[in-house]
Amino acid sequence: MAEAPAAQYRARRDLRQTALDRLTATDRRISRVRLGLFALFVLLSLLAWRDLLTAWAIVLPVGAFIVVVRRHERVIRARETAARAMAFYERGLARIEDRWHRGGSPGDSFLTDAHLYGRDLDLFGSGSLFDLLSIARTKAGEAVLARWLLAPAAPDEIAARQAAVTELTDRLDLREDLAVAGTDVRASVHAEELVAWADAPGVLAPLWVRWPLFALTAAVTASLGLWLAGGGATPLLVLLGIQVGFAWPVARRVERVLHRTAGLRRDLEVLGHLLHRLERETFESPRLVGLRRAIEAEGGVGSAAIKALVRLVELHDWQHNPYFLLLSIWLLWGTHVAWAIEDWRAQHGRHVRQWLDAVAELEALSSLSAYRYEHPGYPFPEIVTPGRSTQEAVFDGESLRHPLLPSVTSVANDVRLTGQARLLIVSGSNMSGKSTLLRTVGVNAVLALAGAPVRASSLRISPLVLGATLRIQDSLLEGRSRFYAEVTRISELSDLADGRTPLLFLLDELFHGTNSHDRLVGASAVLRSLIDRGAIGLVTTHDLALTAIARALAPRAVNVHFEDRFEDGELKFDYRMRSGPVTHSNAIALMRAVGLDVPEG
Repeated sequence: MAEAPAAQYRARRDLRQTALDRLTATDRRISRVRLGLFALFVLLSLLAWRDLLTAWAIVLPVGAFIVVVRRHERVIRARETAARAMAFYERGLARIEDRWHRGGSPGDSFLTDAHLYGRDLDLFGSGSLFDLLSIARTKAGEAVLARWLLAPAAPDEIAARQAAVTELTDRLDLREDLAVAGTDVRASVHAEELVAWADAPGVLAPLWVRWPLFALTAAVTASLGLWLAGGGATPLLVLLGIQVGFAWPVARRVERVLHRTAGLRRDLEVLGHLLHRLERETFESPRLVGLRRAIEAEGGVGSAAIKALVRLVELHDWQHNPYFLLLSIWLLWGTHVAWAIEDWRAQHGRHVRQWLDAVAELEALSSLSAYRYEHPGYPFPEIVTPGRSTQEAVFDGESLRHPLLPSVTSVANDVRLTGQARLLIVSGSNMSGKSTLLRTVGVNAVLALAGAPVRASSLRISPLVLGATLRIQDSLLEGRSRFYAEVTRISELSDLADGRTPLLFLLDELFHGTNSHDRLVGASAVLRSLIDRGAIGLVTTHDLALTAIARALAPRAVNVHFEDRFEDGELKFDYRMRSGPVTHSNAIALMRAVGLDVPEG
């Protein structure tokens, strides 16, 4: 475990806990003050009704109440921020201490059966690689990170991401600020909805009507004051009639504008916060400088514009307070807010996608930088760029470990697919570690080609495309057997091997759904075809007959194995890869151990 990051996280978590306790106490005090001001308002209203006080007496509690409400909103937001900051550091500690497998964002929506390795390598779902990595606060940020995991990047792109991640690694304050933006990411609206709202045609038009409307409301307010001072009610009634005549025909459109914008508040708050933090930072790496430039196309007004829009949504939310509702009806509060929102969309709507793209990439880079900060011993891989005359694939990893396994249970193994060795045939009994080795290679390749650190002492890797058959399943609904599904996937991998970028294939128990003769013939042909076309990979088997393929394909194919031993009635494994094929099987002993009547021989 990395002690320095853990100590930092604990110290910051404790400070946020202290702040949370203080803000909670303040919240309770202000709630009591609000209740007292409302009681005073009711009392003064009754006295004014009985002509025991002037009606102007209610102005003081109303004004004080508005001030207190605004102060209360700030306290509530600060309290929620402190709570989210605590959760951020608790989650970071969980990752460092290998107890992170629940509570993150699993990214299930990015998982598809059609992808050639996403399900096989546990990229998404509870306890997945995405669950481990993602600290994104917007759906757009999650989508960028998912895209990076699902599609290997080119060497130049990997280098750019590595430089950006390196620059962001020690910026813990920035990551905290990004992480506390908005509420739970899984509750926020998808970014595409925000873009669709921003780009949609106007609902209220023409926009210049909002200014005569302001004048009308100002006249109503002045006539109300004159009436309270003892003047006649006729001007007030006339102006109210005009106001109602204007507001009634557009009421439904106003409600539509307010309702849809209010539904986007979470994403708006997140976007504004992220833009503000990005505007405040200075960067050196080209990728991060480019992100700053993307949000400064309008003179750096992105966060200010979003803040103004969020404020309009907050003004609409005031109407949900029953004490303020009576006053808002007189002022056509919601109508004014709706017209202001439409004016905002006309000015800034076309920039929303650009802002979202910038902060989404920043969130993806921040996720990778958090992973690097929390695991300082994980190096960046060396990306081996093939020369013009060769496209030879390379995967040369030393002390590889599975990134999703706890430190106390993971075992390091070297995996070298370089030079003449293009294929490892991995034999051993069930549960000995064969499939885990394939996933270890695959997940570290995904990290390397996404621009992230890898869990290894070192890794040299060339640009590769990936494909695997670790989670091939049958389908009752589609009438498809597992064997047919496996054959279909391998056909797809074969097509992929014809591309310009070499293939890294990870085949688990190849063709185990057919008889031994057909399995040996089919496996030999497929593996020879793949490595003849420049692919590299690993294939597992517990069928010792398949280990003969290595002799036929030597020196391009090499046998390796995992051992097990049967002690005290149970199988034990050390999960260390050894040279050569496995030489024994404990299957019969295991059958007897569980009570099956299996004879000798």
